[in-house]
Amino acid sequence: MSRRTILRDHHGERYSFQLRLLVAITLVLIGFGLLLSRFVFLQVLQYDKYHTLAESNRISLVPIPPSRGIISDRNGVVLAHNFSAYTLEITPSKLDGGLNDVVDALANLVEITPKDRRRFKRLLDESKDFESLPIKTRLTDEEVARFAANAYRFPGVEIKARLFRQYPMGESASHLVGYIGRINDQDLKTLAEQERTGEYKGTDHMGKFGLEQSYESELHGKTGYEQVEVDSGSRAIRSLHRSPPVAGDNLILTVDIKLQQIIEQAFGDHKGALVAIEPTTGGILAMVSRPGFDPNLFVDGIDPLSWRELNESASRPLNNRAIQGTYPPGSTFKPFMALAALETGKRRPSDAFLDPGFFTLGNHRWRDDKVGGHGYVDLVKSIIVSCDTYYYRLANDMGIDLISGFMGPLGFGHKTGVDLPNEKDGILPSQEWKRRYFKRKEQKRWLAGDTVSIGIGQGYNSYTIMQLAQATATLVNDGVQYRPHLVRFIENSVNGERREVEPQPRQRLPYKTDNIEVVKRAMVDTNRAGTGAPAFSGAQYTSGGKTGTAQVYNLKGGKYNAHSIRADLRDHALFIAFAPADKPKIALAMIVENGGFGGKAAAPIARTAFDYYLQGKRPAQAATKLESSPGEEVESSTDSATGFPIARHRHVD
Repeated sequence: MSRRTILRDHHGERYSFQLRLLVAITLVLIGFGLLLSRFVFLQVLQYDKYHTLAESNRISLVPIPPSRGIISDRNGVVLAHNFSAYTLEITPSKLDGGLNDVVDALANLVEITPKDRRRFKRLLDESKDFESLPIKTRLTDEEVARFAANAYRFPGVEIKARLFRQYPMGESASHLVGYIGRINDQDLKTLAEQERTGEYKGTDHMGKFGLEQSYESELHGKTGYEQVEVDSGSRAIRSLHRSPPVAGDNLILTVDIKLQQIIEQAFGDHKGALVAIEPTTGGILAMVSRPGFDPNLFVDGIDPLSWRELNESASRPLNNRAIQGTYPPGSTFKPFMALAALETGKRRPSDAFLDPGFFTLGNHRWRDDKVGGHGYVDLVKSIIVSCDTYYYRLANDMGIDLISGFMGPLGFGHKTGVDLPNEKDGILPSQEWKRRYFKRKEQKRWLAGDTVSIGIGQGYNSYTIMQLAQATATLVNDGVQYRPHLVRFIENSVNGERREVEPQPRQRLPYKTDNIEVVKRAMVDTNRAGTGAPAFSGAQYTSGGKTGTAQVYNLKGGKYNAHSIRADLRDHALFIAFAPADKPKIALAMIVENGGFGGKAAAPIARTAFDYYLQGKRPAQAATKLESSPGEEVESSTDSATGFPIARHRHVD
């Protein structure tokens, strides 16, 4: 067997080894190059980004909610302010045990009432699990200490210091001041659309009603922030930087809260509304809507039982009757009809005719309140004695287009623009309105009989008390009209600078001075010797006014007797007035729902308001007694067949 000799190629092996080594070194260098480039990318090019991320793990940005602005009346009386208190709050998503078990355990440490539980349940239904919700507000120092000693037993439960809103006047002026409430999903959506979400970080409440709602952006303020260094358990170690919040602006109102309260007391238990305006500025001196409600109920989140009582009450306390209730103005419409007659040339002050006690058009007869009529009646007398027949005839002579064209600029049937949300338009009747309002073709046509009732403030007329007050203020201010407003100044809470809200008139209506004086003189005589005289007997100032009555229930031709029908079907009592007569400082319009006759039910409340505002006199008793004379009854006119419920004027105002 022969032996083979193997010859090795050392040169080739060395070359192969060197090639592999070169490839390996190249790969290693490429790897290190990639690592180095990544290092440069992260540590140099992306330094700011990752430094920020690292800092965000170490630093927590805590929002500091601002203090809400204060609301006060024209004399500095505080109507809404803030106070600090502790709350016990639960975050449902962080609880170890069942929610009800946790609440029951907490009840052994702090007093949790059934009302607290109902309110918490409602908040829970309206919120998300990760939100912190108050189960108990305004803890005492003892309750804070008791829970702090047992806090380790309740993960997801904590004590927080919060600012609370308080309304020291309670029900008084509740409809104009309004209230705040917890921010809900719809509020968050609105804030997002307005790109204002950042302004409400750390804030749970916002304005929901009244001035609190309409001036939310001014009252809210600017959120502050604090940079806090935290450990791995998110516990605060130290404060690094603080940007303090800026408190919201303060509102100084045109309202005199003492006048407001005196008027509210004068209404007693009766429903109704009153708006008093300073004619030369448009500032609202008082805006009453009865019954009222306590806005403090809404601050912590109203419980379901209280909400149901308010929302389902037959008296509708949450309804702002001054701007949301619409009513036929009754005979308070007559001074404006008289001015329209003079301005359009349809009547002269001296024009008079014999009132037979009724007005006939075709086969329909509209009766006056006085059987046999008022004798010869001119324009001034028609206002003093409230002669229906005069205005039936006048309305028919003018026609609906001329009437609606004159009343529109006075503000009837249009929002006044008062600085409150949810104001109603009301209805200023016209041919065009009727065509839009009704569905059936036969109902769309304007009938001559429709116009007749318009002249006495009945028929399709339907206005807010705010509109009636604005028109009265414009009339007695010689046609110069201001937008009714509640806020006089917006005050910067930091430097105290004030910005006036409404310094300029909205418009100057081109009325002739002589015509205005004729109407004002007739209204003065109404309070001297007419339907307003009993209420203003002995007054130490001269005032003007006009009473009115609006029908609620159509008797279909029967006789009206206030004592024979339900209280809620009795007539509404209205009144407009101004004083002093030569240079009016106050003008008002009001309604007492189901109060009866304006001269007996409404005018005495106006007298109470004037006595206080002009002379500082306070009423001898809290409430004005409202009643009709026993057995008083008058004829009721029948309705024209228009398919729309039309109220007819029946009796003395």
